[in-house]
Amino acid sequence: MSGLRAPQLGPIVGHTSHDRCRLWIRGCAPRDEGAHLGAEMRTVGLLGVVDERGRLRTDEAGRPWGYYFRLHREFDRTGTFVLGQETSLGGEDGPGLFPLEPDTEYRVRLATLTVDDPLPDAESLADADLAERLPPLATMGELLEGFDSADCEARFRTFPDPDAGPADELSFLIGSCRYPGLLWKIKEADRIFAPMAAQFQRQGGRRPARFTLLMGDQIYADKFNRHLPLGRADTFEEMQSRYHEAFGAPNMRRLLRRSPVYMILDDHEIEDNWSQDRLRDNHHLFNIAIGAYMSYQWSHGPRNFGRRLYYRFTCAGYPFFVVDTRTQRHRQRAGLHDNHLLGRPSLDADPKHFSQLDRLLEWLSEQQREHGNVPKFLVTASVFAPSPIDERLGNELRDEPERQRLEANLEKREASDAWPAYPRTRLAILQHIFDNRIQNVVFLSGDVHCANIARLSFEHEQGESDLVAYDVTSSALYWPFPFADGDPNGFVHDSREDEQYDGFPLDGGENDRRGPVMHYRAWGFSQEDNFCRLELDKARHRLRVRVLDDRGEPVKVTDSEGRPVQANDLPLAPWD
Repeated sequence: MSGLRAPQLGPIVGHTSHDRCRLWIRGCAPRDEGAHLGAEMRTVGLLGVVDERGRLRTDEAGRPWGYYFRLHREFDRTGTFVLGQETSLGGEDGPGLFPLEPDTEYRVRLATLTVDDPLPDAESLADADLAERLPPLATMGELLEGFDSADCEARFRTFPDPDAGPADELSFLIGSCRYPGLLWKIKEADRIFAPMAAQFQRQGGRRPARFTLLMGDQIYADKFNRHLPLGRADTFEEMQSRYHEAFGAPNMRRLLRRSPVYMILDDHEIEDNWSQDRLRDNHHLFNIAIGAYMSYQWSHGPRNFGRRLYYRFTCAGYPFFVVDTRTQRHRQRAGLHDNHLLGRPSLDADPKHFSQLDRLLEWLSEQQREHGNVPKFLVTASVFAPSPIDERLGNELRDEPERQRLEANLEKREASDAWPAYPRTRLAILQHIFDNRIQNVVFLSGDVHCANIARLSFEHEQGESDLVAYDVTSSALYWPFPFADGDPNGFVHDSREDEQYDGFPLDGGENDRRGPVMHYRAWGFSQEDNFCRLELDKARHRLRVRVLDDRGEPVKVTDSEGRPVQANDLPLAPWD
């Protein structure tokens, strides 16, 4: 038996609801060396619910609200405990289910304990047998109280009760792309997370944010270029080091302990511009990268679809679907029309095996059918709109000279890392929104190192549809090379303009030439390091977007008319 220790990494506040919260930590045994974990020791997590003084809270029988849970070596000694759902490994010594109330703040402390394990790796120890080897929770709870709160404590607020319907207000943060920084720049890479953490405290008359969405590139496995071995992580130990550097940085660690955090991967968690066609040559790299991703990011999120990486959740009556645009993208060398960004659609001959795209479309319909015009947030690491100027699709229905001019972009479209290279997936979503009148869809995006807003509209012979859809892009949290990419002039600002034309035709039935076309206008571009605070207001039926810099100050951007503003108010269709 070894002594109680503070977590080596964490705690991280993960998926939260009105009555549950998933909490994550990583432990370390004395004989662990990097990715080589000592086989003779098992690691167990300990969680205790504490009051404002850091004292363990107790149940009616006087037993401390404390719980043991397993940290698995197959997940690099990481583990999670769902407070409000799971019960203790401590057997009769432990309390029962700790009840969480909606919209209530809680404090917890977490630590790790290592236990001797004489069994070979081929044998597993049952929870009941492990529980017999653990010391009484009351004894360990006293030790937990003596820890420094900065080393082991997390605070979180449960979400409002969903049965109350959509809340009058909801605020949350989004961001993406944290380049790790080099040498003396490492501190700069961590700077922005301090003002993000501050958003979860009441500031003036502004309510605290509810949660944070990190939309890809939480680490950079390839610091320079995937073709350069220098700075490229291609072993588990190197991947592990990237996560420890990122999640162990002081300001980011403060945010992860204070805010429910939802994550999804993008390419740099694996390799720049990753798609499934690379598996044939890089299967080993993929296994290493995804193993690390599941241990450090996926494990503390929702698990709606088994071991799939995409998921959905609800906060205060507002639904979110977080798509995996990276591991299920299929790119064919034969051309764009057999490329798929969200997995191949289900075949009519075998409809029981639903693809990610099928589940997303069904989710959109379900939300509109059951909740009407309540805003629906679709989180995609790759930007849905606007398109880069040199990757735009153009309109294949225009005249022959125009079609020939647009063919010059074909090579770059095929090499695109974003939605323009996947027209069939894009069409499936837009067609479904239009045909089923899915109102108030808001795409949340990252990746491009340039924050912006795009308003999507559907136009046909009778005029513009009253469907409202937006894309809000927040990127990058830290990117020190604005001259390298993310130039605002490199994106389409108005898809109707001849020199920028990027109208996307939908299926119009018998006469495609007269069918609806998706157009968009984009504005509010900024290359400054940023995160966005989004504020829903049901009474005013609007979404306010604030772009904030690494000091938490508003980034001056433009509105849709080109006027400088500190926030953009996006009108939405009214909802109840």
